Amino acid sequence: MTKFLNLVACEPEICRVPIMIDSSKFDVIEAGLKCVQGKAIVNSISLKEGEEKFLHEAKIIQSYGAAVVIMAFDETGQATSKEHKVAISKRAYDLLVEKLDFNPADIIFDVNILTVATGIEEHNSYGVNFIEAVREIKQVCPMALTSGGVSNLSFSFRGNNIVREAMHAVFLYHAIKAGLDMGIVNAGMLSIYDEIDKPLREACERVILNLDDKATEDLLDLAEQYKGQTVTTEQVDAWRAWELEERINHALVKGIDAHIVDDAAEALIKYQTPLSVIEGPLMNGMKIVGQLFGDGKMFLPQVVKSARVMKRAVAYLEPFMEEIARASEAGVQEKKTIIMATVKGDVHDIGKNIVSLVLRCNGYEVIDLGVMVSCQAIIDAAKKHNAVIIGMSGLITPSLDEMIYNVQQFEEQGIKLPVLIGGATTSKLHTAVKIMEHYSMPVVHVNDASLVAEVCGQLLNPATYDNYVASVRTQYEKLREDHYTMQRKIELPSYAEACAKKPVYDWANIEIAKPQATGVQNIDIPLSEIAEYIDWSPLFWAWGFKGMYPKILDNAQYGRECVKILNDAKKMLGTIIRDNLFTPRAVIGWWQANSSGDDVMLYDDNGKQIEKLCFLRQQNDRDVNMSLADYIAPTESGRKDYLGAFVVTMHDVEKLSDTYEAKNDDYHAIMAKVLGDRLVEALAECLHKKMREYCEYGVGENLSNEDLIYERYRGIRPAPGYPACPEHTEKAKIWQLLDATTATGAVLTENYAMYPASAVSGYYFNHPQSKYFAVGKISRDQVEDYAHRKGMSVADAEKWLAPNLGY
Repeated sequence: MTKFLNLVACEPEICRVPIMIDSSKFDVIEAGLKCVQGKAIVNSISLKEGEEKFLHEAKIIQSYGAAVVIMAFDETGQATSKEHKVAISKRAYDLLVEKLDFNPADIIFDVNILTVATGIEEHNSYGVNFIEAVREIKQVCPMALTSGGVSNLSFSFRGNNIVREAMHAVFLYHAIKAGLDMGIVNAGMLSIYDEIDKPLREACERVILNLDDKATEDLLDLAEQYKGQTVTTEQVDAWRAWELEERINHALVKGIDAHIVDDAAEALIKYQTPLSVIEGPLMNGMKIVGQLFGDGKMFLPQVVKSARVMKRAVAYLEPFMEEIARASEAGVQEKKTIIMATVKGDVHDIGKNIVSLVLRCNGYEVIDLGVMVSCQAIIDAAKKHNAVIIGMSGLITPSLDEMIYNVQQFEEQGIKLPVLIGGATTSKLHTAVKIMEHYSMPVVHVNDASLVAEVCGQLLNPATYDNYVASVRTQYEKLREDHYTMQRKIELPSYAEACAKKPVYDWANIEIAKPQATGVQNIDIPLSEIAEYIDWSPLFWAWGFKGMYPKILDNAQYGRECVKILNDAKKMLGTIIRDNLFTPRAVIGWWQANSSGDDVMLYDDNGKQIEKLCFLRQQNDRDVNMSLADYIAPTESGRKDYLGAFVVTMHDVEKLSDTYEAKNDDYHAIMAKVLGDRLVEALAECLHKKMREYCEYGVGENLSNEDLIYERYRGIRPAPGYPACPEHTEKAKIWQLLDATTATGAVLTENYAMYPASAVSGYYFNHPQSKYFAVGKISRDQVEDYAHRKGMSVADAEKWLAPNLGY
């Protein structure tokens, strides 16, 4: 032991990784600990010889700063049931943490993966017992880790590698979801869960989860079909023997960048000029990618990986192009250039970045001006680069007005270019009704990245331009006419009538939740805890897939690609957590509150009013018209209520994304931003759970992640700019109340977008019957009342409430 550890200590590639010291003799373990330079892991100790010896060995391990694996043994023997596994683990955890102040993050529980499908009935539950024990241990032993020797599971199928590998993959699929942190397994001989033959996968699942009495017998019968077979591995590099152009096509379609520089160099010799290589085999390959994408045979993440290959090839060829340009004192042939920008006051750009990539894949030069881009900067760039199209993107509703202003300026300054409109709050209807009338050139709304290349192709081809523009204008004119017809049909009740239909609550008897303390607090939550609250569905939406997680993974058309995306995301997430690449920051505040009409007054602990929050009320034909103010006890009730607010941010997301962009790796650059959004939303969810506990009614909720995603809990956290309170300027009050910029580093743009983009803010309402709703269309009398309450002009109120105006 000592000789080996001293030898590997001299090997740079070995000594920098953790060493696990494993021996049945504790004196050997201690000798090994003396040799290890960094942090070691000891495998293992247990309670089988009592608490005194257990604590003695643990204290020695602790003195060397090592982590320790705890086996599920006690004085009565090895634990096989879930209850026994959990009891031993909890007992060991309490002894270590309470008596030795052992770092709980240095505790690893191995609660015995035992062999299933042996034919002995009591063994049938061994797999599911381990999985469920892990699930509970993660709850009752905070910060502790879990492990297991996976090969033990399948000993009854020794010699049948296909079945064993399938069993391991199925077991890990469920164990990891339960919280398994690490396992001993041959990763090179591990099947992909989704690629296991369906009958075999289902049979393994029945055995491991002990779903029925015939599971073992059926798997034994099925295993005969795989006996003697081996897992065949395709010769990965066989395509390297193909012709040059075929190799380039294959690399681009498959997103393989390992050999593209070599192939580009070979192509340079064959085609003589770098531009000929780009416009020849490289662009031909990207046309195949574009065709497959348009036909739905490739998906967005694959296209992004193809773009990475293209970028690497072009990066290799660019110095040769520059050299030729210098020698001839003439530039290379220009591509058609498209200007892309997120409009002024808006900071979201994931969708725009994806559209830019798709356009580059289709041979366009894209000048991406970034976020918060002024109108003049867009105009100047379009002139400078001789652009053929301008693309504008936005997420928040004020961006819609910004786009209107921009096209007005384009018209005044004589810009004669088609304009593309995109972003989450944009729509074909808004483009038709609000934007087109201000601009004489074509304006086209593009709601999907997969459509953008076709739209640009139609607009830039003289043979298709007239017919395409005419069809778009005809379509948009019909949308506009239908919209105005519907507007004329809508007769909103007056604001006074809507107020008369507010909900009635028994404020004398209603339960009012009280926070533990009022005032402002900064909250620290580690990334590892935040990650447990991630809603994965929007991950797939960002990449252009429709569906809900986890069902989307089984989609017949693109489920397999979604599995790859999820695996890539989780791999990056693991790196982010391990290396603390993102910095979460959170601030919350609670204040005494009472409502008056549609306003909510906030008070300090001395009863002094410190702020007034202004809300809007629904105006529709329903029996009840809601306002968020209804969820706070009115002043006349005589009862003291409470309202909270929060701001959370995820910093350094752009920094990580930029490191990938510097490597021409757009796929991971976009993935970093998507994960930033997922983590900051998870932070908001995690913090809300803590706030429900802080107000006591949330203690003991015991909700699953699905319950959290579908908001199956008391209380809501609406945010200014969202349907229940759609007016963005109220956000400034949250910032002032919480001193949010100092606390979190988040700032508000002039249009009240939050920067950094990975930021979330909102209110906390605790009312037992509170729920989310949409204000919808409102009449002029409410707008006038709202403007008066806020102290702003009616014109300004109409500007900020434009999407909600019902007149």
